[in-house]
Amino acid sequence: MSADLQKKLEEVTRVRGVMGAMIVGAGDGLVVAESLMEGVRGNAVAALAASLFSRFGDASSASGAGAPKFIHLQADEGSLVALPGADDVIVVAVTDVGVNVGLVRLEMQRVVEAGT
Repeated sequence: MSADLQKKLEEVTRVRGVMGAMIVGAGDGLVVAESLMEGVRGNAVAALAASLFSRFGDASSASGAGAPKFIHLQADEGSLVALPGADDVIVVAVTDVGVNVGLVRLEMQRVVEAGT
């Protein structure tokens, strides 16, 4: 992974409320790169994100809507946000409850544009 891509991941984690960001293989859920705070279980999050993207992809394709462009899974303690990158990867962020999701999405898009 390029230093520029790692820097972009770290910029995602600088957004207030982001506990971690990573690039995940869409097909296998393996972590390609990560910038995580202590306590974030990267492998578990990566597997969940890949599974969600696959299932939502199947559902949205079946509905005629096409492939998902952005997923925001909101829970009691925080959120998981994900968007597709190039070369069959997913950019993922783990956040707390009060995060500015729009700003997180913008920074994640910059990771994609940097060459995932």
